[in-house]
Amino acid sequence: MSGADRASYLQGLLTNDIQALTAGTGCYAAWLTPQGRMLTDLHVYESGDRIMLDVPAAELSPTLQRLEQFIFSEDVQLVDLSGAIEAVGIHGPEAAALLDQTLDGVQGLAAWPEYHNARAGLSSKNDSRPLYVARNSQLGVPGFVLYVESAIRGDLEHALIGRGAVIADQADIDAARIAAGYPVFGVDMTDDTIPLEAGIEERAISFNKGCYVGQEVIIRVLHRGHGRVARKLVALRFERDGAVSGSKIVAGDREVGAVTSAAISPEFGPIGLGYVHRDFTEPGSRVSVAGQAGPVEAVVSSRPIS
Repeated sequence: MSGADRASYLQGLLTNDIQALTAGTGCYAAWLTPQGRMLTDLHVYESGDRIMLDVPAAELSPTLQRLEQFIFSEDVQLVDLSGAIEAVGIHGPEAAALLDQTLDGVQGLAAWPEYHNARAGLSSKNDSRPLYVARNSQLGVPGFVLYVESAIRGDLEHALIGRGAVIADQADIDAARIAAGYPVFGVDMTDDTIPLEAGIEERAISFNKGCYVGQEVIIRVLHRGHGRVARKLVALRFERDGAVSGSKIVAGDREVGAVTSAAISPEFGPIGLGYVHRDFTEPGSRVSVAGQAGPVEAVVSSRPIS
């Protein structure tokens, strides 16, 4: 997104304070319906001459259509980069040091705050084609996302692996993000989710900015309802494997929620995320899950799991 009005345009649509962003900063945000339910979540990066929006792949087309729909006289231009740019994530205690060795034009990544971003290049290839690097720690450890042209993704991955990076499979990634208590839109959050239910308000919502779509519902729940919602996303520790996404959560003979994500953690064993009725959100609450091979006992844990 480019144009002089890009930040003010997004300010009235998204939940976070986009106009407060300066070059090299960013934030996490949601786009809500007037009823306060999520249309999508977004990572927002201001580079100084444009804003890059990273949205779930399944939400790209409807998000672009909505953005274009509300442009009238504003100086805003949109470009779909999905066919040209790919995202490569690198996460772990040594991620920053490894990138310091691999990238040209940026240094000291360990000191970057969340969502700090900059243009860079591949030092090992002396390559003039730029890439874009942003701090984005989604897995409970320091993390970065590199946005690269498809043509140089292979060179980037080769350089990272040559310096000690290991390719993680999806099961590893799921286990790490669930342990970190990090929900994903389309999995743990849908168009039926209010951000307060998912527990993302601290990082997704500014309570000091002006109006945005869905704000009235959020403020009503916080001020009149004292933040109480009917259900809440919690972390779960299962006594054995068997829970899957969609498994019902029960307490006695009462259905109180459903599992949204499940994985096997090397550190914590079988874990998951799921929505439960507000009576069962306290860490230590015991519930049962309808697993693939019978009931699975579970205990509600803190987010992140500890």
